[in-house]
Amino acid sequence: MDIEEIRSKVRANQYVYTLHADVERKVEGLTFAQIEEALLNGEILEQYPDTGRGESCLVVGFAGATPIHIVCGWRGDRVAIITVYIPRPPKFTDPWTRGRGKDATSGAM
Repeated sequence: MDIEEIRSKVRANQYVYTLHADVERKVEGLTFAQIEEALLNGEILEQYPDTGRGESCLVVGFAGATPIHIVCGWRGDRVAIITVYIPRPPKFTDPWTRGRGKDATSGAM
């Protein structure tokens, strides 16, 4: 996936939330506007060529001072927001670095 293509789809309102992403968004207390802001200023942190459900990636972006991780994939020609969360220890030592704890290798999804 390409960050410019993701941004273009977000600007054109050509994206969808999975049920899981919407639940996680609410758990984290994040708004739709914050997710959009993070996608529009974000960068791809990890690429997942094929996780069994197609190509996806992990985007790190910010809504104000709040770091947000967004896992994106494809649903047809739309970007699918698969999950969202605020990266925290022990899984992440900062928004760009996975932690060294036992949960770090399993990801934060």
